[in-house]
Amino acid sequence: MSAVSHPVLIRGGAARAVLLMPILVTFALGGCAGGDFGRTRRDFVTDDMHRWIGAEATGSIGLKASAFQLTDQERTMRDMAYPLIEPPHARPAWKSVFGDYQPIAAPWRQQPPFDRTAYGKLLIDEPHRSHASRYNELIQDVRNDLTMFEPFQFTAARVLELDQKRNASLKYISDLSPREREDAVARMEENSLIVQWVQQCLRRRASSYRWALERLVIMAPDGIAADADRLIAELEAQANNIGLVARPPAQGAAVVRKG
Repeated sequence: MSAVSHPVLIRGGAARAVLLMPILVTFALGGCAGGDFGRTRRDFVTDDMHRWIGAEATGSIGLKASAFQLTDQERTMRDMAYPLIEPPHARPAWKSVFGDYQPIAAPWRQQPPFDRTAYGKLLIDEPHRSHASRYNELIQDVRNDLTMFEPFQFTAARVLELDQKRNASLKYISDLSPREREDAVARMEENSLIVQWVQQCLRRRASSYRWALERLVIMAPDGIAADADRLIAELEAQANNIGLVARPPAQGAAVVRKG
């Protein structure tokens, strides 16, 4: 897998007496957010629980996040982005109670570097009744990604479209303060970077799935591999043709951030 590409920015509970203490300690040390059956605890869910994604995206390349409140569509886009930027198999069953929700580093400063073999090794090493169940799990993971991506793409396209209108309107706003302009530009940068973050993660997922499929094919050939291959190709196409291209900034020149 190639190195991370640089972003192009848009400017412009059980026995409570026994379990209570370990759980409290876990909360204190790890910020536990896990619920039963892998669901995030309801008391952890807030309207802006994914707001950090924008701040992480901009902060990863040395920019400040916008102080503006999120619009409904911007909030929805961040909510939809999280399961797409979360690594595959990030919520194994043994982690489901003690908290699996945590912020994720943006790809532009993510350490350790992305390992495209990690997903496949886990898939192969996990106990399965048959090799067919491994193929089925792989296929289901790819399908889940494709299913999640469609509404994200629709919402993100709308957000970026509105950002273009926001950008165009800046010169017509009376008494626009420098801080207001900075926050508007920062929000457009956030939104653009989140889309690019999702795109990079889709490419990484597709690469991981491809590596896993190739290993399954040589370990246990099966006709179902063709179905997996077709789905992975579709995911690769979605990642490469996300259809959400970063727009020129307010001054008319795209900015490429390196490092």
